[in-house]
Amino acid sequence: MKLSIAIASENALPSAFVVFRGFEKSIRDAATLGYDGVELALKNADEVNPQVIKSLLNETGLQVSCISTGQVFAESGLMFTDADIQKRNEVKRIFKELIDLAADFCPMVNIGRIRGWIGNNEIEACEARFMEVIKELCEYAALQNVCLALEPVNRYEINFVNSVEQGVALLKKVNHPTLKLMPDTFHMNIEDVKIGEELSRNIDYIQYIHLADSNRLAPGWGHTDFNDIFTHLKRVKYDGWLAVEILPKPNPMAAAKQAIDFLKPFFE
Repeated sequence: MKLSIAIASENALPSAFVVFRGFEKSIRDAATLGYDGVELALKNADEVNPQVIKSLLNETGLQVSCISTGQVFAESGLMFTDADIQKRNEVKRIFKELIDLAADFCPMVNIGRIRGWIGNNEIEACEARFMEVIKELCEYAALQNVCLALEPVNRYEINFVNSVEQGVALLKKVNHPTLKLMPDTFHMNIEDVKIGEELSRNIDYIQYIHLADSNRLAPGWGHTDFNDIFTHLKRVKYDGWLAVEILPKPNPMAAAKQAIDFLKPFFE
């Protein structure tokens, strides 16, 4: 298992769930604290200069674990399920550029709230629009050897795929090897009965895991049972990335240090 931390550009949205902002300083700070990698939270692929990122990665020995897309939804409101075909085409364009970027650094792009809402009395129509977008993106990602990771998000933020079980059901419908699952312990604390058991039971579908405590603060500052989570992950021999996606409170460095100091013993 390897541990990553979510970072973003200096002009990231205030709502972005990232600890550090500003790629150069963020990558160096993450390396200093002992993280294995960074997750890039982006609004679009043009936010990063690939050569600069590559140079920083070579300098620090870190990897990019994933590209996350929560800011794409937050800034633009674009969704896979939008009834407007032009907006769906814009989603595809942005995602294909992010997939191209991921092919340079890491094999994964996250799909969170951007998958969209299910409107009133139009479940079938919304699912059909989602399927049209996701299948095209899966085919494109497969050509680049990039994985797409669907993140279940709690009911208070979206009404389409809230739990791990619902995520697995949708993966089975899409039925494409490029699409995997990205559970988040914060959302699971709301939607899933037993986090560790749910992760281990569905481990064949899981490619990546977000870590946050029950209050979205650094692990150890809430009531989530991380000992149980890691016991189950070790039992099923999970060896993928886990990424800290938390609020930068009381300040970014304190939050990042608390997270790694609390979590690293579970990796030993």
